[in-house]
Amino acid sequence: MLRLVVEDHPPGPPALARPGECLVCFVERMVIEHGCGNHLQWASLWRDRAAPRATALERRLGAKGGYCDCEILMNAFVRRVDLEREVWHDDECDEPDPADNPEMPPPPCLGVRRGSTQPCAHWAARYRWRR
Repeated sequence: MLRLVVEDHPPGPPALARPGECLVCFVERMVIEHGCGNHLQWASLWRDRAAPRATALERRLGAKGGYCDCEILMNAFVRRVDLEREVWHDDECDEPDPADNPEMPPPPCLGVRRGSTQPCAHWAARYRWRR
């Protein structure tokens, strides 16, 4: 049996947002697992399923420099290292510092209310200076 693979067709259940998972954590998880297709595939998929009324999401992400999924993670938002260290590293335990091990999986999403396009507290907006 010949199976037709459509490139723009998202994968199945793993590509579903977890309950309360924010846009940026979902995009990060999908980019790590499936890569970036040089467009807003994962952000659009998240919006369609979790916040369908956010019709200007792509425009707002583009205004922050997020023209594709990986650019959301590079240009629009930055992970708050202070919080990440607090979540993953406790002075009383021997857990490694995430900054010392880039292959360590990202911490779980802290969650947002349903329909919110704001990132969870793990992320801070990276502000772009305009001339």
